[in-house]
Amino acid sequence: MTRVDAGDTAFLKMPSRKRLLAGIVLLAALAPPVLAAPEAAPDYASLTLTGDWNGARSELWQRGLAFEAGLKFDSLRNRGGTANGSQTVSHLELKLRADLEKLLGWSDAVAYVNTDTDGGAGINARRSGSLMGVSNIEVPVPTTRLFHAWLQKGFLDSRFSILAGLYPIDSEFFTMDSAATLLHPAYGTPADLALTSSPSVFNNAAFGIRAKWLAENRDWYAMGALMDGMPNDPARPKATAIRFGRGDGAFVIGEIGWMPLEFGHLFEPVDPAQVRQTPGLVAHEKYGGLSKYAIGFWRYGNRVPDQLDIDADGTALQRRSQGAYVLAERTLFSLGGDAGRDVTAFGRYAFSSGHSTAIDRMWNLGVRVRGPFAGRVDDSVAVGWTRGRLAPKWRALQAAAGTDTAAAEDAVEITWRVAIRQWFQLQPSLQHVRHPGGTAAARHATLIGARVELTL
Repeated sequence: MTRVDAGDTAFLKMPSRKRLLAGIVLLAALAPPVLAAPEAAPDYASLTLTGDWNGARSELWQRGLAFEAGLKFDSLRNRGGTANGSQTVSHLELKLRADLEKLLGWSDAVAYVNTDTDGGAGINARRSGSLMGVSNIEVPVPTTRLFHAWLQKGFLDSRFSILAGLYPIDSEFFTMDSAATLLHPAYGTPADLALTSSPSVFNNAAFGIRAKWLAENRDWYAMGALMDGMPNDPARPKATAIRFGRGDGAFVIGEIGWMPLEFGHLFEPVDPAQVRQTPGLVAHEKYGGLSKYAIGFWRYGNRVPDQLDIDADGTALQRRSQGAYVLAERTLFSLGGDAGRDVTAFGRYAFSSGHSTAIDRMWNLGVRVRGPFAGRVDDSVAVGWTRGRLAPKWRALQAAAGTDTAAAEDAVEITWRVAIRQWFQLQPSLQHVRHPGGTAAARHATLIGARVELTL
């Protein structure tokens, strides 16, 4: 069974990401079909706004190509923090997953391309002033970037795989599926890691290699990645670039985990491509709960100036940033005995050296409820609390400058993801941030608003 999740001159003048997309589409058109047992395609008619394109989308999927697009808007009004007011940010992503076994007969191989277009004035940058942020689609500079562009080859019946290319580590490492409903960014990349010089996370992916191993029954896994220590080109913050500049160094991350409820689920995708699921996988996600327990570590190869310590000459000491994390999420019980209605709890603790960042410890705790009412089985409600402890060195530096700091920045969020249609979600959200920016005198920030999400 094939795995699913998921003129010459003019061509050369095209941008690199367009050439890559055009090349994959050309392969699909020219390559002879590979004989394989047919599978049910995703239900595009009900899962996407644009539907099945008169059957063309399912036909392309059978040939090995899955196209998808998604659009999100976060519109939030802030009171407190840096300044009162409202802002809206947007996120458009275009995805193409190519099953190279179907296309070219290359066994257990996948290619994936994902471009992100992010815009709007930052709600956190202009209003809240939080160190951890308030929206997981807000970016420092509005831009369009190639975010994923990788090839993965599996071995040993997909129990071992190698992935190479532009790869964001937050697509697989330190993830908690039950926390993904929340808008606050610290439920994705831990804040202590996000504040380091340049991790390969949204929306700034680096080139690297990831290896992943799965136990025979898919309940245990281990994975590691070696990444360029400086994604893209800092001198061109809006561009996508693969460059190995002098002094970039390397970044390494590893994770070991146990997922007991995944025991024996051999049909699940093993690549981090994010496209619509097949009916079989949809059924598994609906009827099955979550269970994951993991531990991970990360480290930069290059050194950066310490924010406080100096040598005898008064020069900042050079330190390597490093850290680790532990996480757990578990479905606790079902609601009313209905499939897809359940309560899941999650928690994560992350810590780092704190030599060069404002936050050195972070806690996440929360609960997600799927199908809160019998008539709203596709809705999701989540409540989360996160705390970022301010690093002692950062606090000492602020004190030396005459600024009084708090011990931590805390945030609480309550959100309800309402499924108007399978392809249209409306998600009201309420957040409260204590000591945004870490300053003791800072006004607490309260944000209220909503996310609109469309699957195209």
